[in-house]
Amino acid sequence: MTKVRTRFAPSPTGFMHLGGLRTALYAYLYAKNHGGDFILRIEDTDQARFVEGAVELIYSSLKDSGLYYDEGPDIGGNYGPYIQSERKEIYKKYAEELIKRGGAYYCFCSKERLESLTDENGNRKYDKHCLSLSKEEVDRRIASGEPYVIRQNIPAEGKSTYHDLIYGDITVDFSELEDNILIKSDGMPTYNFANVIDDHLMGITHVIRGTEYLSSTPKYNLMYDAFGWERPEYIHLPTIMKDATRKLSKRYGDANFDDFVKKGYLKEAIINYVALLGWAPKDNSEKMTLAEMVEKFSLDGISRSPSIFDEVKLKWLNGEYIRALSPEDFYALALPYIEKSAANGKFDLKKVAALMQPRVETLGEIPEKIDPIANFGDYDKELFFNKKNKTDFALAKTLLPELIGFAENTDDFSNDNLYAKLSEKAAELGVKSGALLWIMRIAITGQSVTPGGATEIAALLGKEETVKRLKHSLALLA
Repeated sequence: MTKVRTRFAPSPTGFMHLGGLRTALYAYLYAKNHGGDFILRIEDTDQARFVEGAVELIYSSLKDSGLYYDEGPDIGGNYGPYIQSERKEIYKKYAEELIKRGGAYYCFCSKERLESLTDENGNRKYDKHCLSLSKEEVDRRIASGEPYVIRQNIPAEGKSTYHDLIYGDITVDFSELEDNILIKSDGMPTYNFANVIDDHLMGITHVIRGTEYLSSTPKYNLMYDAFGWERPEYIHLPTIMKDATRKLSKRYGDANFDDFVKKGYLKEAIINYVALLGWAPKDNSEKMTLAEMVEKFSLDGISRSPSIFDEVKLKWLNGEYIRALSPEDFYALALPYIEKSAANGKFDLKKVAALMQPRVETLGEIPEKIDPIANFGDYDKELFFNKKNKTDFALAKTLLPELIGFAENTDDFSNDNLYAKLSEKAAELGVKSGALLWIMRIAITGQSVTPGGATEIAALLGKEETVKRLKHSLALLA
């Protein structure tokens, strides 16, 4: 049996879009599930759209996601070069061979002539004008230095049918296709040509890409057939939507992998969620390691319908990953976010991390949750009113001196001790513990909603700061 070989072939035109990452992930999962190889190839033939640093971003995004490729530009392999701009002579050789086989031809049409082919609806389709040129005229015009492109020769009539492993048999009428450019006037190939040559020469057995290529795949098959090469298997993936009507688009800055990492999403959670955008394992698992995804991946789990990118679901999944971390690992990941917060320099950062781990879904939420606690000052006294706990100003004025005395005479400021002792104190004072803790929460935070209860916040603040804040609040009520 032929060894499965898949590839991810991104263009270095900016950040790693989650749609591209999903293509890479499915290509990786399919290859590894079948004991095959996953190859990275950089498709940089469109030099006008090349973005400096984008190639390095492709390398880092794949490795950060755990998608280690078996061959690629930075690690080598037996089928290189793996960067298309370095394969220019290879494409030239095969383009000339395709011309000899009748599958392509030289075109010398000017920009003005091409523009004249536009119809009243703004549509333009090349009219095969240069297909009829004799070999002698072609040779003469090339020798004189006249610029030219090489176009594919699509049959004027007939249909093409091929089988896709997700969508089944796809039939396209040749009249719907155009004699696209294969080699541009600068000698660089277009995607339409380079992907066929590279996939064949690199032994790619399964081509995995988006549904936007469903209708153009017959063009590629014509070239495979003209060269006498075996066609690869095709796996076209459903579209990822931003919402019910709009595609998730790199052009509009949607869903950038690096941006999600910066916002505090864990890389493992991102790749896990991306896997679920169009695929579901047979056991309907949601939280999976990459190794588990490899084991469970199968094409019958891929939907034909578009999937909608749901950041709420991603955030939930990320929260599950955060809570599964060891305290040490969470602290290491959370530290840069804690250091950016107002808690830095005020609180024990490990205590901040311990307080945050059960209460955030992304690391980026840490500053917004802890800053109000760190930036304690005057606040709205109305917060002491709470119908559920039956608290008000009068009760706060009564209980705050008791809380100050309690705090001043307590040395063990651990959460467990504070909670147990304050429950006893409430019983001693003849009030519900909920009322006493509500008064304390407002008095030491100035907030009605906090990441953790009153005793957890007091444990974070420590004895001295807790007493100081309780006295400040008592003065505020005077």
